[in-house]
Amino acid sequence: MPLHLPAPLRDATMHDASMREATMHDVIIVGAGPTGLMLAGELALAGVDVVLLEQRPDQRLSGGRALGITARTIEVFDQRGIAQRFLEAGQTAQVTGFAVTRLDISDFPTRHPYGLALRQKHIERLLADWVRALGVTIRYGQAVADVTPHEDHVAVTLGDGTMLRASYLVGCDGGRSLVRKRTGIDFPGWDATMSNLLAEVEVTEAPPYGVHRSPAGTYALGREEYDLVNGAIVYKDIGPYTVMVPDAEVPTGTDAREPTLDDLRARLRAVCGTDYGVHSPTWISRFTDMTRQAAQYRAGRVLLAGDAAHVHAPHGGQGLSLGVQDAVNLGWKLAQVVRGVSPSSLLDSYHAERHPVGARVLSMTMAQVALLREDERSRAAREVFGELLQLPEARRHLAGSMSGLDVRYALGSDEARAAQPLLGRRMPDLELVTAQGSQRVYTLLHQARPFLLTLGAPGAADVGAWRGRVPCVDALAAGPWTLPVIGDIAPPRAVFVRPDGYVAWVSDGTTRGLADALTQWCGAA
Repeated sequence: MPLHLPAPLRDATMHDASMREATMHDVIIVGAGPTGLMLAGELALAGVDVVLLEQRPDQRLSGGRALGITARTIEVFDQRGIAQRFLEAGQTAQVTGFAVTRLDISDFPTRHPYGLALRQKHIERLLADWVRALGVTIRYGQAVADVTPHEDHVAVTLGDGTMLRASYLVGCDGGRSLVRKRTGIDFPGWDATMSNLLAEVEVTEAPPYGVHRSPAGTYALGREEYDLVNGAIVYKDIGPYTVMVPDAEVPTGTDAREPTLDDLRARLRAVCGTDYGVHSPTWISRFTDMTRQAAQYRAGRVLLAGDAAHVHAPHGGQGLSLGVQDAVNLGWKLAQVVRGVSPSSLLDSYHAERHPVGARVLSMTMAQVALLREDERSRAAREVFGELLQLPEARRHLAGSMSGLDVRYALGSDEARAAQPLLGRRMPDLELVTAQGSQRVYTLLHQARPFLLTLGAPGAADVGAWRGRVPCVDALAAGPWTLPVIGDIAPPRAVFVRPDGYVAWVSDGTTRGLADALTQWCGAA
């Protein structure tokens, strides 16, 4: 298939054949946000040659972006041995919520029954430190101009005419993803119904902190630095101010004009009665409730993750965490395909597993936006939902979804999942008692490798010909076996756990189905 470059790039590249035959990589990731960084780390742990391309000139963000991560994402970091650096940088609290109702998960069976308040710029910094230590190259100031899939590779043309090639390309380049557009992947969904301007600025007139409502809409004013006291934000009187104010009109499509300081001033005057003398913006951006999801997460050798695959309103704070968990689901699968351990069909399971999870998040955010409208009907619905969420069962159900702790993949047969409540779910981080001493389950996942765990009966199950790829761990005891929302379950005799921490096989007292699971997720014997 020939390359189709834009005319200015065609002239810049045709003169140098060696440029067109640039270095071949195993994987190129476009976008060095949290999703791209996490994916790069996963691939590096598997020894895959990966390079990250980021159009920003450096690591600084151009907007406020996410303010924290969910409980399951903290667990994901714990599985890789890096959770502590995030916990030390942020503040733990019951920050999970649905619309205006806070959802307490302190009674959930996890080592991390809380969310973490931590701005995206710090999350990216910590992830970048991790992936650099793993030897990953992050190339800032590298805008991608074109993407051309071929049968045996993908060609990437940069803005300066340089061409790179890779066996696989992953677009982690946000809601306006060039990778998605160039690959022709459809992005169906719904246009925005609301829009807000968000900015970090200096002021000449100190505004009142907090969330306020006026006839013209809801607005919020705060500071860059804050503490959480009993779950409430207490701003520090240092640093620039953050401002959120309703937009003048709702943009349509995915390529709306970027807002300006004049736009921000005009909206503050209209909504607040004053613009507080805002000046010297660090950044100005907008967020809407546009809700879209890629029709497919994979097209041949091109895959999508994070906001490139799904965009939605920020309500509930699930976007960043959703992307990080996309990366952890995809990383080990892509590594096995690149290394020739598994067939390329393994990558189809990425879409099959993550697309329904993304669709669920989209549905939850749309419901919250509907409840938060300021008309009488929405206020009535909000009150009713608030009453329902006081019921323990309703609270657990929604909290399990919002925290990411109740994700269950359709692994095995319907009958097997009905009989084994652990199958397809996250493996609990149990304290294991082994012949070598105590060990946590998540320490077994630090290198992103699968493992077979037997309990109370050493040798009750064995990986046989997969021994070189799948470590076997014999534990004398482990527990308690409790799942979020589900409650206590009977301890299994043996479980096979994938590198992403999800259980892919549970013994029914025999080893029936184990070889099939090992073949499916670890390649042929």
